Amino acid sequence: MSDSSGVGIHQVIIAASNGDAITNHALQARRILRELGPSEIYAYSIAPALADDVLPLWAYRPSHTRNLLLFHASMGQPEVHEFLDTRPEPIVLMYHNVTPARYYEYYDPAFADLLELGRREVERLRPRVVGAIAASAYNARELEAMGYRDVRVVPPTANLRRLANVEPRAETMHTIAALARPIMLSVGQLMPHKRPDFLVHMMHVAESYLGLEAILLLVGHQRLERYTSAVNQQILELNLRNVRVFGAVDERDLAAMYRSSHLFVTASEHEGFCLPLVEAMTFGMPIVARACAAIPETVGDAALLVPPEQGPSFYAEAVMEGLANHALRAALTTAEATRLAELEARPPDVAMVEALLEVV
Repeated sequence: MSDSSGVGIHQVIIAASNGDAITNHALQARRILRELGPSEIYAYSIAPALADDVLPLWAYRPSHTRNLLLFHASMGQPEVHEFLDTRPEPIVLMYHNVTPARYYEYYDPAFADLLELGRREVERLRPRVVGAIAASAYNARELEAMGYRDVRVVPPTANLRRLANVEPRAETMHTIAALARPIMLSVGQLMPHKRPDFLVHMMHVAESYLGLEAILLLVGHQRLERYTSAVNQQILELNLRNVRVFGAVDERDLAAMYRSSHLFVTASEHEGFCLPLVEAMTFGMPIVARACAAIPETVGDAALLVPPEQGPSFYAEAVMEGLANHALRAALTTAEATRLAELEARPPDVAMVEALLEVV
């Protein structure tokens, strides 16, 4: 391990956004990196609320003789990769995964192009990268397929019980309790690869053919208007009064929703790790998910996993079990405690710093 004294370790992200998992990861990483030396976060685009925490990419002016850039890869952005190409500093790649472009080709072709570009740029960057870190083994396998070697797997689980320690908003808990029905919660951006449309279809099947009397809450940022409109239209056409679509909510409301819900559900088809699953486990909430991408790796045995080739009807039956089978619910919550202990056994901040110091 090299001597890190006098080394600036600075992070580069493409977009700094409120509630964004990559932005939150970078902010958490900066806390421990600053214990080693100078460390800032630079981004191509910055949400106004983060203007005091994140610096614009054009403002990068390293003040130390030795510097290292930690690049969080998630999508394409030519200006960011042009910046990386022109810098002499060694680069460590933090690969959060790039969503396949096919999910966005219909709803946002321009964004689909950026995703496709992102995968090409990660591959093209390989000769410049002195170390690679992946959020999951699933992500590591993608990097290895691009020619990367010795990829370190560091799950982004720092302070994973943070949300469980947030005081829930009492008004929100009272509102949910007044619904007087089992609550299913899905947390994640309303995006095509997350497949909230699958969950809406599942609700139609469950209500019409299985007699389900429950409410589904879809909670998360709505950054793609065309897709959000399509989901809302689907709900109207199926006449589903028990599906409620929320935008992003603050931490107190989100904590209240987790505490008041009976089952966490996700139909996502592409995840590099999926932090909401870990959040649900910290609240002791049974989980039904599809066994896609990194989801099985994230939850281990602590979820009822639906085979990815199965459709909404099969998923609806799994939901019915997840709500009504008390022995199953107890077994899942016990398995969640075990899985959380595994995730907390090795602090990710320590593993990430060790990976960085190996190349300084």
